[in-house]
Amino acid sequence: MRMPYGIGIDLGGTNIKVVAASQAGEVLERSTCETRADSPESWVEIIRHRIQEIEKTQAESARWIGLAAPGLASRDSLSIVSMPGKLRGLEGLNWTDVLRTPQPVPVINDAHAALLGEFWIGAAVGYRDVVLLTLGTGVGGALLLNGHLYQGHLGRAGHLGHISLHADGALDIVGTPGSLEQTIGNATLPERSSGRFTSTRELVVAHLTGDETASKVWLRSVKNLAAGINSIINALDPEVIIVGGGIAQAGPALFDPLTEFMTRIEWRPQGHRVEILPAALGEVAGTLGAVYYAMNCGAEGD
Repeated sequence: MRMPYGIGIDLGGTNIKVVAASQAGEVLERSTCETRADSPESWVEIIRHRIQEIEKTQAESARWIGLAAPGLASRDSLSIVSMPGKLRGLEGLNWTDVLRTPQPVPVINDAHAALLGEFWIGAAVGYRDVVLLTLGTGVGGALLLNGHLYQGHLGRAGHLGHISLHADGALDIVGTPGSLEQTIGNATLPERSSGRFTSTRELVVAHLTGDETASKVWLRSVKNLAAGINSIINALDPEVIIVGGGIAQAGPALFDPLTEFMTRIEWRPQGHRVEILPAALGEVAGTLGAVYYAMNCGAEGD
């Protein structure tokens, strides 16, 4: 008899990622395809087809199927109830119904899923109080408190990109003035660099080659990130901060100055320093977290 397995789906604004994984977290197969913007019918068809392909390859049906997506998940974990600004048609879409699966398909916020993936087999293994920050087009986040994912009253817990660093700053997508997301996310880089850069990758390359303007923009961004992390540490007292997302791929160019800024500002009672680690799972974190959530649905929430 074959061992049971699960399927995890990560529906993003750019790509749809799918994995099949064993109960031990072994990735059995994975795939990525482009998301067709604001087309729920195409998302459903792509995902349904991929599930069928996996089940054919594995020669049996998946025991668990979970889906991660941006936005706030419903209380019954069957849909996304709020997703402002993108992926029109996602809100209210019941994935158990549209995928016509015999078992419920639990839905979870994508950053929450990424943290569960890291907790299962990634950088958060062995920790019980963890903060995840995902740095990319925007800034996402998630919280693990006493070994359990904390989703909050409405499911918005962990949206750490929307903490305010500058009270007089411009409003972000949810109305937060001067948010962390605005100070380091890719979406605002053209504005922060006076139109010179459109991607953090380009900015970091210029910084590393000695471009003074690029260094000024980049190090200001990292300094703001350090201030945000410092505030998060003081509010939540985590064991570890995990940093993931595309911007984290800058490696030492990010983590070295971040460590230096934290040394200057972090409150360290009895000399205790909160460790800051790079995420370990890369692009599969959300899909693996969706599988883990489906396997343990009801045990990791609230």
